[in-house]
Amino acid sequence: MALPTPDEARALHEKYAPTREAFELVHGHCEIVRRMAEQLMPRTLDADLVRAGALLHDIGVYRLYDGTGRLDHRSYIRHGILGHEILRAEGLPEQLCRFCSCHTGVGLTADDIRRQQLPLPVADYVAESPEEQLVMYADKFHTKSTPPRFLSAAEYADHVQRFGQDKVDAFHALRERFGEPDVTAMQRTAASAALPAPRSCAADTPSRSRA
Repeated sequence: MALPTPDEARALHEKYAPTREAFELVHGHCEIVRRMAEQLMPRTLDADLVRAGALLHDIGVYRLYDGTGRLDHRSYIRHGILGHEILRAEGLPEQLCRFCSCHTGVGLTADDIRRQQLPLPVADYVAESPEEQLVMYADKFHTKSTPPRFLSAAEYADHVQRFGQDKVDAFHALRERFGEPDVTAMQRTAASAALPAPRSCAADTPSRSRA
């Protein structure tokens, strides 16, 4: 299975990011999730697959920006399937595409979609492989809010409680399996090392449409 290198993953971000700000937000978050996943990764996992999945899991967010560079927050739940579509169109393997569609929360089931009336095709979007589960879990410790911030395990558990105790239990099962990342160290690293700016002009001006 051919997986993109970190430079190739970055190039995909540059290709789809409608603005420099969008690139810095989304690519920066993906880089942090990659580092978080690497910190927690058991030796038995496919390290290259984890890195590629972490670096590309949120690429679908770019399709939610409009022509003025504003993010459609109401449709945000769709970013996973949009990312899956992008990677599939790029000819990347299904095993990698799934990192996009199967990382939201601690997994979305068909029942979740029906019950919450989510704007998604009714299906199960659940991390299955240990690599998918690790990236999904690492993603829970950092947000793309304004400004972006790190979360502790307790903070995420409190957040996900509103979706039901089963989601809290699923998160704690991941916590038991992979442990907790050193969020304080990650905060120091993020503060002291600015993430690289995009090289291509595609991320400098808003796109008319990426739908």
